[in-house]
Amino acid sequence: MQHHLATAAKDQASGAGWPSVALLSASLVSGGLVLMSGATIVAAQAQTVPAAVPAPPPTIDLIRQREQELEAARQQQKRATELQDKLRADLAAIGEDRTKLNQQLIDIAAKVRAVEARISEAEARLVPLDARESRIRTSLDQRRGEIGEVLAALQRAGRRAPPALLVRPEDALKSLRTAILLGAVVPDLRERADRLATDLGELIAVRKTIAAERDQLATDRGSMTADQTRLAALIDERQHKQSGVEKDIETERARALSLSRQVDSLQGLIAKMEQDLKSAAKAAAAATQKGSPVALNGQPNLAALKDPGRLSPAVAFASAKGMLAFPVNGAKIREFGRPDGVGGVERGISLSARPGAQVTTPCDGWVVYAGPFRSYGQLLILNAGGGYHVLIAGMERISVNIGQFVLTGEPVATMGSTSQVASILAANATQPVLYIEFRKDGTPIDPGPWWAANEGEKVRG
Repeated sequence: MQHHLATAAKDQASGAGWPSVALLSASLVSGGLVLMSGATIVAAQAQTVPAAVPAPPPTIDLIRQREQELEAARQQQKRATELQDKLRADLAAIGEDRTKLNQQLIDIAAKVRAVEARISEAEARLVPLDARESRIRTSLDQRRGEIGEVLAALQRAGRRAPPALLVRPEDALKSLRTAILLGAVVPDLRERADRLATDLGELIAVRKTIAAERDQLATDRGSMTADQTRLAALIDERQHKQSGVEKDIETERARALSLSRQVDSLQGLIAKMEQDLKSAAKAAAAATQKGSPVALNGQPNLAALKDPGRLSPAVAFASAKGMLAFPVNGAKIREFGRPDGVGGVERGISLSARPGAQVTTPCDGWVVYAGPFRSYGQLLILNAGGGYHVLIAGMERISVNIGQFVLTGEPVATMGSTSQVASILAANATQPVLYIEFRKDGTPIDPGPWWAANEGEKVRG
């Protein structure tokens, strides 16, 4: 680089025909390619660090920025107020219509889970993109000297002065392409310029893709926040109506917690609840009395799933094989029947989930237990009828009460920020973990045959 600077100075002094230009050196820093003239660098090096000076008064741009931030905060507050008003109007319209409330709960819960899935997919796509951008930046940063030499040579060969300051990769790429198109490049220099242009072009393309992904991610997160607010209001309304029916819910909840301390196994807990707790016993009796839904031509009546006002399962649990959705979006990290690491085998499956993820019911059923239980953390047990029980554990908060009948896809809990299942903590899980177990007549069974092969086959309420 110093050789080129000296050559250019000599040429200019001797009037060798080269025009006076600012020779550029390059440095890739914090997201952009910064190119400054050689004279500017020398001047900057000659300057000493000034003593601390008083902060300058706010500029017009700073004042304008603060006004924009204030306006954005006002708009956000306005949107929040409008959302609350709409929620109140929607709840008033629902009134005592249980069918309408159930349908809204299922629809919004499904929407929240769909957005959760999109966010997870976008985050997964960003990982390799960010890594690729980092590799390109590192490569270009290591070749900063070569970039400066190539640009300086191209500018001299093209006999045109470049801008005094190029602050983005796009500027450097434009200079390279312009000089190449002029044809004033020797073969060796052209090859080097082509390589640099390719890398700069890829960096720009990757950055645009990342920006688009992050914009969509921000949009989805905003949408999910609004939907979660709406869902919380609907859940509160559902539980308010439930408490109006069951006046002694708090007494029952305390009684359930007391009974849970008297047993040390899940089978004992189920038996204790369905025998000694009034609301759980009532739910178990309803599960027995309702019997199995009538099948059409030997096949499950899927149309019955579209009735949000139903008070018993639309599809017999035994007939729902290959139709159920996971209760939460996530990847399976432990499978039924595999060694559990402590000398036994897994009695259910475990799914890693997003912090705060929505948990929905995989099937219709009656809640016979909802609360903490030993190492399972928060535990939800559903009586699905026909001798089947579904156990879901590891959530941070359960939003249904013992005795309630819940529909497929209905929101029943939310995950926390860390795993609530003590048995999973030994696996060093970095995300919240949901544990699911199916039982038939008290014995754990493989839930595999019940899960849908793909999203299109999952049961939706």
